Amino acid sequence: MDQVKVIEIKKSIFEDNDRDADRLRSELKQSGVYLLNLMSAPGSGKTTTLIQTINLLKDKIRIAVMEADIDSDVDAVKIKSATGIPSIQLHTGGMCHLDAEMTRQGLSGIDLKQADLVILENVGNLVCPAEFDTGAVRNAMILSVPEGHDKPLKYPLMFSVCDVVIINKIDVMPYFDFDLEKCKEYIHMRNPKATIIPVCAKTGEGIDTLANWLLQEVRDFQR
Repeated sequence: MDQVKVIEIKKSIFEDNDRDADRLRSELKQSGVYLLNLMSAPGSGKTTTLIQTINLLKDKIRIAVMEADIDSDVDAVKIKSATGIPSIQLHTGGMCHLDAEMTRQGLSGIDLKQADLVILENVGNLVCPAEFDTGAVRNAMILSVPEGHDKPLKYPLMFSVCDVVIINKIDVMPYFDFDLEKCKEYIHMRNPKATIIPVCAKTGEGIDTLANWLLQEVRDFQR
């Protein structure tokens, strides 16, 4: 039987993106701009968590937000209305993630000279966004209580690449079969170094811990 040549296209795409991401990260470092890539499933409370966190930080550091969705500008409008900070919407044209080049294009719409922290709210799902390096300094994700404490077992890559896992909607834990300690155990199975921050974006519980973590990250980065 004739030999068939196999071309690893997927690997090549990732390698090219990784190089682009490293270049972008280096450029942002020289500019003193900290980029945070925030991921989660739809409905986890990303935007509400961002609003609460930004309102605690906006008088201490300069913040801008990039909202990535397949369509609509709902989240960008909501962020700008609730916080008053610069917020732009990125449409992915049907793609379920952002890569480094797409992130770079989004950053071109922000005055980086007026930003210490740029938060990228990535497209909502637990698979595609985890596969692509955006050039961010840190990856973060939100896991909401209604999703279940077993998600780190089902979506290993997402939890492996995230430096911080925010567990949101802890106010409804009594109404769901959610074991917080078991969830922490599963997260650390995937990523022993992950920082875990339980919050309730609706009431504000735990948001100060998240804001303090992020503020310290930005200050350490700029030193």
